[in-house]
Amino acid sequence: MTIFQLVLPNLIFMNKIKREPTLFLAFIPIIFLITFLVLNVKYFGDGTLDGSNQVVLLLASAIAGIIAYRLGSNWEYILDRIVNSISSAMPSILILLLIGALAGTWMISGVVPAMIYYGLKLFHPSIFLFATVVITGIVSLATGSSWSTVATMGIALIGIGQALGINEGVIAGAVISGAYFGDKMSPLSDTTNLAPAMAGTDLFTHIRYMTITTVPSILLTLIIFLVIGFTYNFDGSAADVSSVLTAIDTRFNINLWLFLVPAGLITIIILKVPPLPAILIGSLLGGAFAVIFQPHLLYEIAGSESGFFKVAYVSVMKAIFGDVSITTSNAMVNELLSTSGMTGMLNTIWLILSAMIFGGSMESAGLLVKISSSVINYAKSTGSLVATTIATSIFFNITASDQYIAIVVPGRMYADTYRKRGLKPEVLSRTLEDGGTLTSVLVPWNTCGATQSRVLGVSTFSYLPFAFFNIINPIVSILMASFNYKIRKFKEGEEIIPENSTIPEK
Repeated sequence: MTIFQLVLPNLIFMNKIKREPTLFLAFIPIIFLITFLVLNVKYFGDGTLDGSNQVVLLLASAIAGIIAYRLGSNWEYILDRIVNSISSAMPSILILLLIGALAGTWMISGVVPAMIYYGLKLFHPSIFLFATVVITGIVSLATGSSWSTVATMGIALIGIGQALGINEGVIAGAVISGAYFGDKMSPLSDTTNLAPAMAGTDLFTHIRYMTITTVPSILLTLIIFLVIGFTYNFDGSAADVSSVLTAIDTRFNINLWLFLVPAGLITIIILKVPPLPAILIGSLLGGAFAVIFQPHLLYEIAGSESGFFKVAYVSVMKAIFGDVSITTSNAMVNELLSTSGMTGMLNTIWLILSAMIFGGSMESAGLLVKISSSVINYAKSTGSLVATTIATSIFFNITASDQYIAIVVPGRMYADTYRKRGLKPEVLSRTLEDGGTLTSVLVPWNTCGATQSRVLGVSTFSYLPFAFFNIINPIVSILMASFNYKIRKFKEGEEIIPENSTIPEK
């Protein structure tokens, strides 16, 4: 062992004790980031995720790093925080790659086309958006995963809605609303387990208490989508639907056996198989069903008339890692039946990595904690405390770009304040979910927002105004706290539960 190896850990530890930043310094990287992100939207439009946002995040990271260095942190400590931040996003990145593979094999196997085909036959246009929220909510509740729900049912529902002539932003908003409702309320969800662990309460007390804000929010969401459905102009959709059905039917062997693939994936997720192996199994099942049910398409995808084993291997592999397009007589269907596999996820992964670098640089200077801890001084009432907690979670979703950080850091910061004010821990755990879990998908460079936008093929800003549940729930939470409605407090003489710092695995 060299002297450098002996000394380096101590240097890193010593540099954790540095000068505290001022509030003005803490806001400099944020102001820079927001200013140039606005410019990107103005000049690049829908192409901001192609690279311009990533560059701005990296430049903002450099500014935060310079501030950290000026405050006493050395390069090794700054790099350590960046690497730690990236490490926290690695599970999401790996899942994202496998979702790309799943989308590819489910397309060539006919699974997604079958969902679109039967969905168009079953759904009346006026109740489609309402049904979308219900279906994605049930699937997400059963699996505990908004990501898996969006990557499977969400993709199919986007195709059905577009065939019905509905704006893709509205459809994606309905998908996101249902998927995040189920994720938030499912005992299988990682964030639903994480929030009560941070606050110091148990899982089912947390879920029961969440119903107070969540049920009214989802009911309002369903009513809004019903109103939109019954007032939407569907002129000409019948002809469009007929042509879509014909185009799909002539290219794929459509049958009910194909639904064994999504049923199998949902089953293994319910059986608590971790997300990575579960999605991998779902991808491989899709490839197997492509070989069984769509052999005629495999020759076209492989671009070869060689032996069937080679054709099957090449076409399934292409679907997993690269671009695959199924050509039909309908231009809109051609767009629906195009996937990019793992390759299509690389820009999103680049965005996530850039965002996590920014979060790590901000953390190394103590800028995030400085900003969030400053606002707590203004939280005098229960309503303002809940509003502050939600605002802090949103702030961390924007700056740290990770929903877990948006739950963990505010959870640790505010747990003592909630207890001192006599509020039971489930008040904090519910607030963390209302703010941290639901708003993560509304930030384009957050791991959730970047992933769902890429998977659905709809920009975050397009579906944001229609993700009604994700917008309404935090507002309902703040209003109920402001009116002191069903806010649980410790009774006089009741023992205050100590903070529970146990964090479950993601």
